[in-house]
This record gives sequence, structure tokens and C-alpha cells, in this order.
Amino acid sequence: MKIEDYKLTLQLRIDWSDLDMYKHVNNISFMRYLQSGRVNFWEASGIYKMYEETNMGTMLVSTQCDFKKSLYYPGKAIVKTKLDFIKNSSFGLKHLILDEEDAVCAEAKDVVVCYDFNKNRSCAIPTNLREKLSGF
Repeated sequence: MKIEDYKLTLQLRIDWSDLDMYKHVNNISFMRYLQSGRVNFWEASGIYKMYEETNMGTMLVSTQCDFKKSLYYPGKAIVKTKLDFIKNSSFGLKHLILDEEDAVCAEAKDVVVCYDFNKNRSCAIPTNLREKLSGF
């Protein structure tokens, strides 16, 4: 795992409401940070624009997170995202959540399917989107 392989970075402020009774960031907050990383990817890759124009987009079908180190308030969570694989109608993302000292606090993986909301079914990844995804 090389941090420099992760093409997208999103910095998020840790809020007091992200904490649990042990005064560290709750595991569900980590999942929200990962969601923010996915949305950042949707915007950077053009997926969100494609959805707005065609009603075709992506749908998360699997996510997995391994917690490595606690995050605390006050502080920042840094979400790094990269493309893991591309298949016919699905692709994978890998994420890292880092603290302000660039220590890895979580490693995560997503599987996403391209979805045609007009037909309510998965579809092949369009060629132009496949090319954009490959850049990440």
C-alpha cells in the first residue's frame, strides 16, 4: 500500500458529534467519511454529472472497513481514494482514512455497480466513463 497511489484526497473536520462514549470517533462516523470519499470520487470522475444527464449512475453493493487506529476530536480525517479494479458493469474502490499525521486509521474497500435508473437494472460501464475511471 503506497499512499501516493491514492489519487483523490478529501479532508474532513472531525465534529464533536462524531464521537462515542469513549471520546474517539465512532465506527459509524468512519462509514460516513467513506461515503464522503465516494461522493468526492463521483464528482471527480463525472459519475454525478452522468447521472444528472442520463439517469444512469452507480450503486454501492458492498463495503468493508478495517479499523487500524482511533481518530479524536479536535482533528481532521483525511480520506484518500483510488480505483481498485474495473469489470464489465462493476468496479472497486479502495480508501484510506488518515489522521493529521498521515497515520492510517482505516483501510476500506467498496464494490460499485453501474446502474440504469431508467430500467432499474445494472448495465455495462459506458466506454467514456471507463476511460475516466482508469485515470484514478
